[in-house]
Amino acid sequence: QVQLVESGGGLVQPGGALRLSCTASGFTFSRYRMRWYRQAPGKERELVAGISTGDIATYADDVKGRFTISRDNAKNTVYLQMNSLKPEDTGVYYCSAVQVTAYWGQGTQVTVSS
Repeated sequence: QVQLVESGGGLVQPGGALRLSCTASGFTFSRYRMRWYRQAPGKERELVAGISTGDIATYADDVKGRFTISRDNAKNTVYLQMNSLKPEDTGVYYCSAVQVTAYWGQGTQVTVSS
């Protein structure tokens, strides 16, 4: 069955870095656009970054220059490198695979706090 499993979240101080991973199974990963979303406490889920099947990356304005999305089709994995983290980056981060339908992972918690 389809699975997306995120990992790499945790507690980090402001200015620190984390690398999130999302490993997929049960579908042809290379044919799907991949996205990272986050949901902060009390807020709606928002799109953070996306990467096309052709490796074209897009970012939300507030993470440009700090976050980098990448994919490894041989490993069925999408990554989100997060640098210069801020407290407002805190939230649950979800990966999503998008084609005609969308698949979602269960999320990984990222907390940026001193």
